[in-house]
Amino acid sequence: MIIRKLLAEDAGEYKKLRLEALQNKPEAFASSYEEECGNPADFYAKRFASGLSAEFGIFEKGALGGTAALIKETKLKLKHRAIIAAVYVKPEYRGRGAARKLIEAALSEASGDHNIEQVTLSVESGNEPAKRLYASFGFTVYGVEKRALKIGENYYDEDHMILYLS
Repeated sequence: MIIRKLLAEDAGEYKKLRLEALQNKPEAFASSYEEECGNPADFYAKRFASGLSAEFGIFEKGALGGTAALIKETKLKLKHRAIIAAVYVKPEYRGRGAARKLIEAALSEASGDHNIEQVTLSVESGNEPAKRLYASFGFTVYGVEKRALKIGENYYDEDHMILYLS
C-alpha cells in the first residue's frame, strides 16, 4: 500500500470513494450523500490544489482505498491548530493498517508545519475501533457533543479529541 497526497487527477476516484463513505457510514460525517453527490469531480480537484488542506490517499495497485485530510486553520489566532477529517477506509482495506498509515501521514504533515501545535478531530462516540486508533497516537477526549448529528430521527454523539504536538 502506498500513501500519498491526493492530486487533481485523483478527483474522480476520490469522489466515488467519498460518496461510498457517505452512504456506508453516514454517522461518521457531517456532510451527507445528498449534499455531495451533485459536486463535480472538479470541486475536489480545486480543493486538493488549494493548499488549505493536505488530503492523503492510500493506494494499492493504483486503486484508492482510503483517505484522511489535515485541514490547517488559516486565521491568525488559530494557526497553531489543525483538524483531521474525512477519514474513511474501504472495508477490504480494513484490518491491514491502512487507517493507521493515513493518520501517520496526516500527523507527519502537521509535525512538519512549525505553526501547528495541536490537532483535533471528532469521532462518532460509538465508533470504538476509530477511538482506539486515535488514542494509540495519544489523542485524548476533551468533550462529548450530545446529539451532534441527526440522520432522520436518529441522533449521534461525537467525541472531540485532541493531540498536543508541543
